[in-house]
Amino acid sequence: MAHIAGVKFRDQGQIYFFQASPFVVQPGDAVMVKTQEGLGLASVVQVKDTLPEGFVLEDLKPIFRLANEEDFKVQEENRELGREAFAYCRKCLAEHNLDMKLVDVEVFFDRSKIVFYFTAPGRVDFRDLVKELVKVYRTRIELRQIGVRHETQMVGALGNCGQVCCCRRFMRQFAPVTIKMAKDQNLFLNPAKISGVCGRLLCCLNFEQPHYAQFQKKLPKMGKRYKCRDGYLRVIRANLFRESLTVLDEEGTEKEIPLQDWTQMLHKPDKKKENK
Repeated sequence: MAHIAGVKFRDQGQIYFFQASPFVVQPGDAVMVKTQEGLGLASVVQVKDTLPEGFVLEDLKPIFRLANEEDFKVQEENRELGREAFAYCRKCLAEHNLDMKLVDVEVFFDRSKIVFYFTAPGRVDFRDLVKELVKVYRTRIELRQIGVRHETQMVGALGNCGQVCCCRRFMRQFAPVTIKMAKDQNLFLNPAKISGVCGRLLCCLNFEQPHYAQFQKKLPKMGKRYKCRDGYLRVIRANLFRESLTVLDEEGTEKEIPLQDWTQMLHKPDKKKENK
């Protein structure tokens, strides 16, 4: 039986899968793995007995070894170097008058590369900045521009619901969110209400959309007048949580009816009379 370990290099990073055998690992263990960028220290977040969908066992690399105290010491030194590089880079941005906002700094385990993550309103010519950083840190330097949603994922924040933003807690990839989703969910199209800390549409709109889409398939057309057994009724709104419709009768009175009763209320012509 194959043991597959899902590991992360950063708290908000992607999950990568490796063969755990012959090591016995549990979530929370620290391991050393080999990647295209070299040796890295990662934390085990999942342990599976079956392959994740879309993976082939032969394509998964084995865990190199379990992490030891020396690895943790190197990792802490790298974090300290990252904090120092963050402060120095912000100083350089001010000196070069570059319209960039530094978000985070990642130092590879073997210090073969340092990645500076930043946001900017447009393209930035940072060639002089890279030269200065290379001169100071004597390693490969990469400046990687990210979007505001990724910035929130890295930094973390509290959402409108009072909890830590979903992108920081559990989301690893961003799915498209559209204004149509807000309309389908009958939300007020107030940017302050339907936007997250990042200023983009709330990711939770995407989470709830399948439920609204399934509910709307069962609904009659909003605003349309239907001939029912008790007269004409106009459908004016629907309630997903109550599974109900609100209709307006010919006297202008609103009535709430269960959605399951709607088809029974519709007027159905008597086929025998029609045939006569």
